[in-house]
Order: sequence, then C-alpha cells, then structure tokens
Amino acid sequence: MVIFLPNSEPTNDQISDGVNLLISLLIRHPEIGTINFSPENKCLKLKFMLSAIPSDLEFATLKKLLIDSITAYTMLENLPVELAKFELYPYEQVAMLSILRDFNSISKNEISLIVALLQENLKKYLIIDPNHSLVEEDMLSQ
Repeated sequence: MVIFLPNSEPTNDQISDGVNLLISLLIRHPEIGTINFSPENKCLKLKFMLSAIPSDLEFATLKKLLIDSITAYTMLENLPVELAKFELYPYEQVAMLSILRDFNSISKNEISLIVALLQENLKKYLIIDPNHSLVEEDMLSQ
C-alpha cells in the first residue's frame, strides 16, 4: 500500500502505485461502485450501490457485523484502526453505502473481507458492474 507521509510530497512512483492499487481494486471487486482516496485525510472511501433501501434493522445489523469483522481482522494483523465509518444514503428507491477507512490500517485483504460480507448480507441489493466480464476478457487477451 502507498502511504503518503505528513509534510512530504508524494513521489511519481507513489502516485503511480496508488493509482494502480485503486484500479486493481475496482477490477477485482466489481461490487465497488467508486473508490476515493483523500491524501489530506489519509482515508479511503468505498462506495457500493444498492438496488433498494435496506431496512434500518438490516443496516444496523450489517454495520455491527462490519465493525466487529474489521476490528477482529485488524487485531489479528496488529493494526490500530483510526477510522471506520459506515453510512447509508437513500435516494428514492435506491441507496448508496459508503465505507470510510483510514489508509494506514486498511489492506487488500480487508477490502476483500468487506466485499465478501456485503455479498453475503446484501446479495439481493448489491449492484455489480455489468461491464466487469468485459474488463476480465480484455485483461486475458493482453
């Protein structure tokens, strides 16, 4: 993972590595709608699109599961969690789930865990990029 140190400008290699990481996450996990990285706040925001609005109970249950799972994972990896925030933004008949995590403790494996938990618990709502199979085919042909 790329870590931007305080009071220093990232190098071209760090920026390139960061961009490659974000692209690889989007390719590996078509469930992720968007990824935003904020170097100023040193946080990563993952957004997932949902085809319906989960009930308050469903979201509260999911949120607790995510918090417990991330806490357990980071404890096993001996990483302190500085930020783990989960928000649901309903809009008419759809919703967006936003997960904000500090960049210093998040890993590809944790993101895979988050996606797996969302697949298992929001399967009926989770929107997956319909062009994902095309991207995989393009990668295989290269």
